[in-house]
Amino acid sequence: MCRAGERRGLRAGDETANLPQSGGDGRQARGGREGTRPQQLRRSKTMETIGFIGLGIMGAPMAGHLLDAGYTVVASDHRSKPPADLTAKGLKSVTGHNAVAKAADIIITMVPDTPQVADVLFGESGVAAGLSKGKLVIDMSSISPIATKEFAKKINDLGCDYLDAPVSGGEVGAKAASLTIMVGGEEKAFERARPVFEKMGKNITLVGPNGVGQTTKVANQIVVALTIEAVGEALVFASKAGADPAKVRQALMGGLAASRILEVHGERMIKRTFAPGFRIELHQKDLNLALEGAKALGVSLPNTSTTQQLFNSCAANGGAKEDHSALVRALERMAGHDVA
Repeated sequence: MCRAGERRGLRAGDETANLPQSGGDGRQARGGREGTRPQQLRRSKTMETIGFIGLGIMGAPMAGHLLDAGYTVVASDHRSKPPADLTAKGLKSVTGHNAVAKAADIIITMVPDTPQVADVLFGESGVAAGLSKGKLVIDMSSISPIATKEFAKKINDLGCDYLDAPVSGGEVGAKAASLTIMVGGEEKAFERARPVFEKMGKNITLVGPNGVGQTTKVANQIVVALTIEAVGEALVFASKAGADPAKVRQALMGGLAASRILEVHGERMIKRTFAPGFRIELHQKDLNLALEGAKALGVSLPNTSTTQQLFNSCAANGGAKEDHSALVRALERMAGHDVA
């Protein structure tokens, strides 16, 4: 797609000099890249430039799919250099989140928690400082629905659209471009973003106005956490009773108990592969959002509260950065027996 000289990203001090300057209407400035192939030039006139902030476990493969699809993708070297494999695919690097916003038509954020989103958007050299009318900001992080509504209003006041579009599917889904994407915002902004979402996910739903995407993600995390806990309980019970947990899991996969979590995380529990796809500390954050929301709404979430205590136990025993399937360790400690 890109020449070798373009794959290295921008040199320090180049900022956005070699990037197409976006006016927010999806079209790039004339001139393009010297030596651009005709097919690539046609794409640059029709495909919007994407700014991507947050190239972690999830964000890096998501940005990679956009590059593979032919999008120009711009990232910030605010704290660290972008991954080398993405730079090799043509990822452009600038200094400052505001520079990303200036260079892109659509700006995606994918960071751990509400304070990080607030800093990326509105902190010093934040995205808001680089926005011009007509651009679209998409937050794909999992954060507070209440804060999301405030962020959306601030971005709207700058003449730009805002979507909250958290995802489910973990590292596996990010790498396979099979993420579930739950979107809150205006329909026109959703339709503009749909081609971008389709390069990263499969089940893409506009569920309501700003904030409802994040509310849906909190509901998703309740289901995921409680199902992980149920799978953990079942495998600890079966194993301590003398059954082969691998064969028990195989049998359960053919019945009503079958689930994606039993398939993927049940196998992790048996094989003890707890390197993170999704860290326990992040799931703790999501369940905190659920419990805080429940308190505000006057709703009781007893099993969510219990599962959070099990995550807390794992974190207290040094497992905060393990995959959330390692919740089974808390159950194993209480049983005095490991699944494996």
